[in-house]
Amino acid sequence: MKHGSRRRFLKAASVTAAALAVSRRFPAWASEASTQGPVRVWATFRDRRYVQAEPLAWKPATEVAADAIVLDPGMAKQQVLGFGGAMTDATCYVLSQLKESERHDVMHDLFAPGEMALNVCRTCIGSSDYSRTAYTFDESDQPDPELKKFSIDHDKAYILPVLRDARKVNPELFLFSSPWSPPGWMKSGGSMLGGAMRKHSYEPYARYFLKFLEAYKAEGVPIDAVTVQNEVDADQDGRMPACLWGQEYEIEFVKSYLGPLLRKAGSPTKIWVLDHNYNLWGRAVAELSDPDAHEFIDGIAWHGYAGDVSAITRVHDAFPHKNAYWTEGGPDYTAPDYQTDFTQWAETFNGIFQNWARSITAWNIALDEKGKPNIGPFSCGGTITIDNATHKITRSGQYWAFAHYSKHVRRGARVIATNGVGADAANTAAVTHAGFRNPDGSFVVVLANRGAEKRVQLVLGTNALEVDLPADSVHTLQWA
Repeated sequence: MKHGSRRRFLKAASVTAAALAVSRRFPAWASEASTQGPVRVWATFRDRRYVQAEPLAWKPATEVAADAIVLDPGMAKQQVLGFGGAMTDATCYVLSQLKESERHDVMHDLFAPGEMALNVCRTCIGSSDYSRTAYTFDESDQPDPELKKFSIDHDKAYILPVLRDARKVNPELFLFSSPWSPPGWMKSGGSMLGGAMRKHSYEPYARYFLKFLEAYKAEGVPIDAVTVQNEVDADQDGRMPACLWGQEYEIEFVKSYLGPLLRKAGSPTKIWVLDHNYNLWGRAVAELSDPDAHEFIDGIAWHGYAGDVSAITRVHDAFPHKNAYWTEGGPDYTAPDYQTDFTQWAETFNGIFQNWARSITAWNIALDEKGKPNIGPFSCGGTITIDNATHKITRSGQYWAFAHYSKHVRRGARVIATNGVGADAANTAAVTHAGFRNPDGSFVVVLANRGAEKRVQLVLGTNALEVDLPADSVHTLQWA
């Protein structure tokens, strides 16, 4: 056999083998998956931002490309809770400074169903580093275990009004809340800035959580979940509100104090633990391994600043009935690609969903043009930037990445398996992907191409379609 003929033969054989593998792997659902209607397409690349492209159509698959992406609706994974960002003191203040008509337009764009439809947002129990001042809800020079000085008055000025507005625009808004620090008198060192939690403060601190939940509910802003501590393993060298929690401390607090107290009070608020980076996955396993803490923990809150996203799957495999939520990550407003890193963010989001997380919540939803208000050491930017002087809105690359998900993937959707055909596809492909099946039966696939321009084949049952992906692009495909 001539060299060229042999090469063609081997290529044909590999394609045939791939096609046979596909047909044998998914016979049960192939006839059930809908490929009848047109596939609508939205794209972000170069100077285009979430624009609708020409629709595509499924056709019978006569051959399967060696780098095809196979959709498997028969493998339904986690249920999606949603998307959103942090409504910090800083974010709420920046939004509160807009004229009423301006704020209405921004809130509608961010939260309205049919627009960005953000529906999973984070609030702070006291201040974070993105605040105008450092504060807690029980400011006292002396220990106050009876919480006589407890007050949420600070939040009544602009935080609670903005949260009420957000929930009015999107009644499905799910709020979870995190403390950056307990009151200083509960900690070693006596300060909000750094330091560690003290065991004798567990009981009053559990009541502090409950009083916060009750006070917010009385203001018309019920909180659906809490995390014990933002970033349990970081004190930020005392440069911002922060608190160290030893692993055994968080376990003891949840199982003996916070969990039982919320249950006794009849509170439906869920408890999430860790609220920190992938590289602490071993700690997450240890906390869920304690049978008494396990009873009260709904799931793990994850940040993506250190470690690998596959850590979420490690914990899921050990505890498949516990949930995973991605609770913090945001852009740097000083970065040259602040407005154009949409593909990087979509690739990040695809990895998060491929690894069992139910939601993605960015860091600050809105900050000013200097990344402020900010009393901490970091140069984060908002998902949107609002100029102090002009009130001009600048949308980040992260915003445009979110649009490809939050405008299409509904709460209650199931993540479906999307698999590369090649043996090494998961590790080497420039195109990342995530697939979803909405409660109404419609399908959504998001493709992020960080490499050169290429054509990608999607295979669904016995049908296939081809998508041309420009370099550095994000595409959303949806069909009924």
